[in-house]
Amino acid sequence: MIVTVTPNPAWDVTYHLERMIRHGANRPASVEGRAGGKGVNVARVLRSLGVAVTAVAPLGGATGERIRADLAAADIALTAVPVEGETRCTTTIVETDSGGATSLNELGPARTAREWALVVAATTELLPEASVLVLSGSLPPGVSASGYAELVTLARAARVPVLLDASGPALSAGVAAGPDVVKPNADELLAVTGEADPLRAVARLAGTARAGTAVVASFGPEGMLAGTDEGWWRATPPTSVRGNATGAGDAAVAALARGLAEGGPWPDRLRDAVALSAAAVAAPMAGDVDGELYRTWLPRVRVDVVEPPR
Repeated sequence: MIVTVTPNPAWDVTYHLERMIRHGANRPASVEGRAGGKGVNVARVLRSLGVAVTAVAPLGGATGERIRADLAAADIALTAVPVEGETRCTTTIVETDSGGATSLNELGPARTAREWALVVAATTELLPEASVLVLSGSLPPGVSASGYAELVTLARAARVPVLLDASGPALSAGVAAGPDVVKPNADELLAVTGEADPLRAVARLAGTARAGTAVVASFGPEGMLAGTDEGWWRATPPTSVRGNATGAGDAAVAALARGLAEGGPWPDRLRDAVALSAAAVAAPMAGDVDGELYRTWLPRVRVDVVEPPR
């Protein structure tokens, strides 16, 4: 069973319209809402692939109850941590004309030390059954930047592989604790390393981690770059896909988590991550994937060996 932790879950609302008019009236062609947050999206993708998964999330207020009901309807196992304060909402505006997406992400309510301790305790209880622990998304206000590092350390002690998808100080602190895989995107990688060159940026982030941590960086339509102890590879998609890119990284994390659990070769893991990421872009909402596109793309993703920088 893969366990995902979403410290800052949300009710995601997605608007689809042809073109957004700034400072004017907009009339979406469709509006959809569902339980979200990066780790929840990862769990949803894994569930669609037939992988056993449990999502851990702190939930509060009416929005929290809505998330509980939505995940139950989607048959996604949930370990909910009751907290004070209304769970946040996020809004994504997808423009069908340009294929672009704009996100409005609320910070969410501050969490107390006691509430965070409850999240840690709930996660710890699941570790004996976990094949992989996925830590994904932003940390809510009130939680130390070392929050993910704490969970990484507990998982390492339990001999459970960890995949970390975070940003900023939480990413830096988490990497230092030694997760098995860390997956920043291009902006997150640049922010924590200050290095514009992708190869050097991956090498610099890997240099701050314990031995054995693989850095897999995603670069949108340009694919993914992986620096691991087993080798370095670049995975390139056959073409670009228009649609809602907000869940693409979460789909890639789902693929990498499955690969980490199964222990397959890194080229196969990267091929799977790029194809599943593209399939997420083609789907209307974060957490969904276009199964036909995924199956079509999987054998077409190119994976090349690259030399690490010196």
